[in-house]
Amino acid sequence: MSKPFDIPIWKKAPFIRLLLPLIIGILLQWYQQFPIAVAVVGTISFTVAYLLFHLFPLAVRFKLQPLQGIILHLLLLAIGMLITWQKDVQHSNNWFGHYYHDSDYLVVRIDEPLIEKSKSYKADGYVESVIHNDSLFNSKGKILLYFSKDSLEPALVYGDKILLKKPLQSIKNSGNPGAFNYQRYAVFQSTFHNVFLKQKDWVKLEEKNISRFKQFIFTSREYVLSILQKNIPAGKDELGIAEALLIGYTNDLDKDLVQAYSNTGVVHIIAISGMHLGLIYVMLVWLFAKIPFINKSKIVQVVLILSCLWLFSLLTGAAASVLRSAVMFTFITVGKNFSKQSSIYNSLAASAFVMLCCNPYFLWDVGFQLSYLAVIGIIIFQQPIYNWLYIKNKWINEVWKLMAISLAAQVLTFPICIYYFHQFPNLFLITNIIAVPLSSIILFTEIGLIAFSWIPFVGVYIGKLVGLLVWCMNMIIVQISHLSFAVWDNIPSSIATTWLLYAVVLGIAVWLLNKNVKVCRLAIICLAGFLVLQDYDNWQIKNQQKIIVYNVPQYQAIDFISGNKYRFLGDSILLRDGVLQNFHLKPARIALQLNNRIDTMAMLFQQPLFYLFGNTKLLVIDKAVQFESPQQKIQLDIIIISKNPRIFIAQLANIFNCRQYVFDASNSMWKINQWQKECKALNLNFHSIPHEGAYVYTIGL
Repeated sequence: MSKPFDIPIWKKAPFIRLLLPLIIGILLQWYQQFPIAVAVVGTISFTVAYLLFHLFPLAVRFKLQPLQGIILHLLLLAIGMLITWQKDVQHSNNWFGHYYHDSDYLVVRIDEPLIEKSKSYKADGYVESVIHNDSLFNSKGKILLYFSKDSLEPALVYGDKILLKKPLQSIKNSGNPGAFNYQRYAVFQSTFHNVFLKQKDWVKLEEKNISRFKQFIFTSREYVLSILQKNIPAGKDELGIAEALLIGYTNDLDKDLVQAYSNTGVVHIIAISGMHLGLIYVMLVWLFAKIPFINKSKIVQVVLILSCLWLFSLLTGAAASVLRSAVMFTFITVGKNFSKQSSIYNSLAASAFVMLCCNPYFLWDVGFQLSYLAVIGIIIFQQPIYNWLYIKNKWINEVWKLMAISLAAQVLTFPICIYYFHQFPNLFLITNIIAVPLSSIILFTEIGLIAFSWIPFVGVYIGKLVGLLVWCMNMIIVQISHLSFAVWDNIPSSIATTWLLYAVVLGIAVWLLNKNVKVCRLAIICLAGFLVLQDYDNWQIKNQQKIIVYNVPQYQAIDFISGNKYRFLGDSILLRDGVLQNFHLKPARIALQLNNRIDTMAMLFQQPLFYLFGNTKLLVIDKAVQFESPQQKIQLDIIIISKNPRIFIAQLANIFNCRQYVFDASNSMWKINQWQKECKALNLNFHSIPHEGAYVYTIGL
């Protein structure tokens, strides 16, 4: 019996072949920043070449078919470069940054409802015009607005315009080792500046500029939130989870509770994703198949289903993972209802192609990456994993199906999760078995609450049920997260180790599925490379000796590092396991594998204000101090100034011969600016933490 012919995946899913050159073009443009002429000339040339190719005789075209493919791929590569260049607002002639000066006035539109923070209100602003020397220039561009809490009388709403005059600040990274690249994230949102405004810094204008569609979305979100807040009587934790689960509203979420969901591997439940859209899709298909008149027309069903899916996607904030699902379900719905079934891989590739054409920066979005990897993992591995066991009992079999889906999703997502989050939830199977069905019930119950809240007493009872269900889910997740073995934390990872880990995982998977020994050997080689790289990193960690002055606004934070041990010098609040430590200090300690905090260090000699770390001499000044003039200047390597001491650089220069002055983020900006001027006048080296990021000094270099 002859073996059935197996069609290669790139034949069944042609969009994969179109997607790859587009991605390469996006990456080339982002990392190499080619001039626009390169992309335009390439696009025009390859378009003309592709059209001319069809003028050849059929026989010639058949022989040169590979050439046609090459031309098409180069055309898509050039298009990827073109859309990436075009997406960068800095390339627009009307971008306000081209001609803005600190002394100019800005007319800014409030582009979203204000979000309350601990010390301010935040909103996206859109610069409509710049006023320079009594001349008004129409412009465009986003900025982040922060309003002090005493400055919002009367309150601002979406569409309001304000006139402001305060120097904008460029968005910068903290510079702390291992920290999140916030500057690049802001660039991907086309935002390069922010500003903190007090009451005297802005004036509300009479005119408004409102998009009716955006106003409808914001009003709808407020309506949904008001129903949830009115009818869910439980505590803030229950309300926050309910809001996040239904429409992705995260402002009321408790950070410790979110960490518990992350530690147990079910944070995807409260981050609107394809799972939510899939549940709603199933519900809509069932609902419209039951409604008279609608169930008789495929076109009406398709229009209603897609309208509801896209409205929900926009209502939740249009995250990349949700948009991916919306685009994919659009392809599936249209194909299914018009008898055009296609490969699921082709639908995935087509949805990614469309999304990247609309916004090439989605390629760097973590939600976008995890969403596609999870779905691909489920498609490839769910059935083989499910076939491992044969279970007769119906209910146990359903549990095993859910476990197979969770395992399949983890196969391709865990390496990148370790890279981004440096942890692995050891109990994800247990928590997903509990939380996924329970969250699905909660989601449908919340939809019922929104639909029937207008009926007296019905909304109250459904709201109580939602609160009870969310409370049960929270309690289970928190209790599991408290187990000492719930999460494998502080896992170091780099780009190189992540790629090698993917090679190992994919090699083993292909070997198990297809019994391909060559791929298995390649996986073993990659595993050896992974282990060698890990050993080299461990050797570097063992021999590292550094001093890090962290960028923590309003706080002093210094680490003396020897191997995997560190001695902390700074404000005691940063020793607590809270938001400040997790956000500012923890990424560096994970990246440098610092897992042992000590109070005394053999190579660190300390006297009041003075420190000798190896052969490096430091002076840490965090209060006003008087020094006696020595007969000869004292040699120092670093002087760190913290907490706004009343001191002058000239006085220090008369006493110390110092190679580097460091002003940390606990100082006021006006003081740092003053010290910088003094250093420049005296020709002294200095490093401003708020301006330049964290200061990292490696001993021996």
